[in-house]
Amino acid sequence: MTTFDDELRAHYAHLRSAAGVRSGEDVLDVGCGSGQSTRDAARAAAPGRVLGVDVSAPALERARELSAAEGIANVSYEHGDAQDHRFGHDRFDVAISRFGVMFFSDPVAAFTNIAGALRPGARLVVLVWQRRDDNEWAVATGRALDRPAQQGGGLDPFSLGEPRATEDILGRAGFRDVRFDDVWEPMFFGNDVPEALAWVRGFRDVAETLDGLDPGARERAVERLTETLGAHWSAERGVLFDSRAWLVRARRRAPGG
Repeated sequence: MTTFDDELRAHYAHLRSAAGVRSGEDVLDVGCGSGQSTRDAARAAAPGRVLGVDVSAPALERARELSAAEGIANVSYEHGDAQDHRFGHDRFDVAISRFGVMFFSDPVAAFTNIAGALRPGARLVVLVWQRRDDNEWAVATGRALDRPAQQGGGLDPFSLGEPRATEDILGRAGFRDVRFDDVWEPMFFGNDVPEALAWVRGFRDVAETLDGLDPGARERAVERLTETLGAHWSAERGVLFDSRAWLVRARRRAPGG
């Protein structure tokens, strides 16, 4: 069974390297999910403390189970939305996120809240998707489902895909020295087509699109999606799609800076 960690393993290597968590640092992991990045940060930061925050209670429960099983004691998890969660002020040396910061209803407010949780000069290191049209996985699945390129409302995983707009958001939120690095890596959807199909059908937008179709149209859409996944399968590497992300780095401005 494919997992989020499997899907983004190539991307995560870039985040982990760029974050450069050091012993004694306190770390905030935004949108931590089941906690792979949180646990790795905790190992690197010890004896520093690491906090993972996420809106999914089941994901956090799994994160706690894995942390306990691995004997990681310097990590904790809190259920909440980083847009308004009460982290405390000047608390962390670095904030990281693996595709967990694109869904805020008010991104300036959210990043302002995150900035307030960081010490002056502390690092922000996050992965976000580039534009939808630059991500083959999104374009190909959308085409297979005959879904419009842009749909109104809902969560937008590509909301921070334009560097100029994202730099403006971060600047207004209290960050400086914003930098964007191109991350061009494959996304892994599964070892074979049935596994990949099960994984993709779990995507929120895919599930919502299929649920909105009548049975006949749904069957045809699933057939097209299966064909698309099959065209991206190889026995050596499984089902892979091209993808483009930004590795975004910045620092919290000092008060009055």
